[in-house]
Amino acid sequence: MKKIAVLGSGSWGTALAILLSKNGHAVTLWSFQQDEYESLVHSRENLEFLPGIIIPNSIHLTTCSRKAVEDKDIIVIAIPSKFIRSTLKLFSPFIKTGQIIVNVAKGLDEDTLQTLCQVIEQEVPSCPVAVLSGPSHAEEVAKDIPTTVVISAHDKKIAEQIQDVFMTPKFRVYTNPDRMGVELGGALKNVIALAAGISDGLGFGDNTKAALMTRGIVEIARLGSTMGADLQTFSGLSGIGDLIVTCTSMHSRNRRAGILLGQGKSLSDTLKEVHMVVEGVNTAQAALKMSRKFEVHMPIIEQINNVLFHGKDPKQAVVDLMMREKTIEHEMEEMSWLPTLTSTGKNTW
Repeated sequence: MKKIAVLGSGSWGTALAILLSKNGHAVTLWSFQQDEYESLVHSRENLEFLPGIIIPNSIHLTTCSRKAVEDKDIIVIAIPSKFIRSTLKLFSPFIKTGQIIVNVAKGLDEDTLQTLCQVIEQEVPSCPVAVLSGPSHAEEVAKDIPTTVVISAHDKKIAEQIQDVFMTPKFRVYTNPDRMGVELGGALKNVIALAAGISDGLGFGDNTKAALMTRGIVEIARLGSTMGADLQTFSGLSGIGDLIVTCTSMHSRNRRAGILLGQGKSLSDTLKEVHMVVEGVNTAQAALKMSRKFEVHMPIIEQINNVLFHGKDPKQAVVDLMMREKTIEHEMEEMSWLPTLTSTGKNTW
C-alpha cells in the first residue's frame, strides 16, 4: 500500500483518487477551493463533475497544503496546466526529496514553452517526475469502464513502480521511455480536438473530421520528432489513441467547445457554457509558438489560433486549409524519420 496525495478535486483528480483508493492505497484528495471541499465532505460526491459517483470514506479530503503531501510516497498532480507552477510554489515547502510526482494534466507552459513535467522539475527539482496520459475520460474511469493508458518517466524503475500502483483489472497501464512524446501527444491533441469540434459545429461530416484527425497527428508527430521525441509514440495511446477519444466523444470538453465555436459562439461564451477548463484553448498559442521556434509547419494549429484569438470565420479557416498549395501526403522529411525509429537508440532506458 502506498500513501498518495491527489492534488486537484476536479473530474480527473476525483476519478483517479477513487481508482487508487479501490486499489488499496491510502489516498488524500486536496481541494483548492473551500466551498468545493465542503461540498465533497457533505455529499461524498463531486456533484459538479461526477454526479452519482460515490467518493469512498477511505479517501481523506483536505484543503491544507501541508497535510495533503506530508509523508506521502506519491503526489499526483491533477491541476489545470496554467495553475501548475503557482500551485507547486504553494506546495514546494512541504514536498520532500524523493517523493514521486505523477503529472496527469495535459498542456504546455505558454511563457516558457516547457512541458508540464519540465515545469514541475523546475519548481521541485529534488523529486522524480512521471507523466500518465492516454485515452481516458474521467467519467468512464470513475465508472470502472475498461481504460488503457501509458506512464512515462526518465527512470524505468519509477515508471514500473507507478505502473503497479495504478494497474487494475479495468485500468491497464503500459510504460514508455519517451516522456517528451507522451507529453506532447497529450497536450497537442486537445488543439486538434477543437478543430474537430468546429467541423462538427459547422455541420461537416465524417470525411472532414477524419482528415483533421489524420493530418493533425502528422502535425503533432512532426513537431514532436523535431523536439527529440520518438515518432512511434504518436501512433500509440498518448498519440493517436488520445486523439481519437478526444475528437469523437461528447465527454471531451475540447470537442464540445469546438462545436460551440463552429456554431458561431464567441470564445468567452463558449468557455462559460462548457464550464470546465478547456486545455486546448490554453495550449493553442503555446503550440503555435513552438511551431515557429522549431520551424515546423503546423497549418491546423495556425488556423485554430486564428479562429480563437483573431476572430477568423471558422468556415474560412477550413477553406484556407483545403486550398493550401498542393503537396504529397508524406513529405520527404517525414519519410526520412522512418528508418531511424529502431536504429537511433534514443528515448530508451
